[in-house]
Amino acid sequence: MRELVYVARNTVVWREAPDPRIESDRQAIVAPVAATSCDVDTAILAGHGFIDPPFALGHECVARVVETGDSVTTVAPGDLVVVPWSISCGACDNCRAGLTAHCASVPHMAMYGAPIGGSWGGLFSDLVRVPWADAMLVPLPADLDPVAMASASDNWSLSWRLIAPHLKNRPGARVLVVARGSIGLYVCDIARALGACDVLYVDPDPEHRKLAESYGARTAETFEPVRHGFDIAVEATGRVDQLALAVKSLAPEGICESAGNHFRPGELPLLDMYLTGVTLRIARDNVRAHIPDALDLARSGKVDPARIVSHVLDWEQLPDALPEKHLKPVFVRADA
Repeated sequence: MRELVYVARNTVVWREAPDPRIESDRQAIVAPVAATSCDVDTAILAGHGFIDPPFALGHECVARVVETGDSVTTVAPGDLVVVPWSISCGACDNCRAGLTAHCASVPHMAMYGAPIGGSWGGLFSDLVRVPWADAMLVPLPADLDPVAMASASDNWSLSWRLIAPHLKNRPGARVLVVARGSIGLYVCDIARALGACDVLYVDPDPEHRKLAESYGARTAETFEPVRHGFDIAVEATGRVDQLALAVKSLAPEGICESAGNHFRPGELPLLDMYLTGVTLRIARDNVRAHIPDALDLARSGKVDPARIVSHVLDWEQLPDALPEKHLKPVFVRADA
């Protein structure tokens, strides 16, 4: 089989690799049918990551099950499934607590798309081994489009977690979104659908702002902190200075969710945060725990994640098209 390998700044190539095989009765082999780039992949391709190449890239896809071990009961060959980005067994104490990004059965940070916590390959590959199929794989409902939901492995479901639980606890909240890619736009869609009274989306990209406006958000190219202006802030830029602006704009006891991978250092206004009473969460997402809820929202008709898909491209275009600056390209395979 082939896997897409990041070899240098803005350069990916196909490389031959051994076909994955079932190694236990709990495993499955899947073939990605619609795969997309995560916002962090853009930073990696630009050379801002902290892991040296080469390594297999990709950790967001809908796949078709090709083969299953004898003990797998929740999926069968031919099923379309969401493949979570992190490796999890479903049985350890962390997994049972919903902390699937911290599975104790594998090395710390085990994931697809980067050689962290072992080498698990990438989801821009012709075939992928899933070590715990029943625990990891989530069947894609028949009424959802694989292209629209290619990001359910990470960014779509992460965006649900960044805002939906907080709006349940704070109905009608004022929401600030400071972003650079798909996560912030998904959050805008979800926030307005779930009753936020006001959403301000900040992004220098005019096309991104236009999309946010179509979801009912106010937009700005840049902004200055708005004292006590927002109940909830979501930062998805990977820039500490932008995170600082977000936390400075929170109302007393406000909440800030940071989805940015902060590869470069910076300073936060800790005294301001203390005086306001800010709750700040910066974390890799335990995405498997809430993929079902995120898919349920997608089925409700209240949101439209398909509008974030910027390009639908053939699988064979991956080496040439992935390094280009697209918002959310989805690569599809007709033969899988």
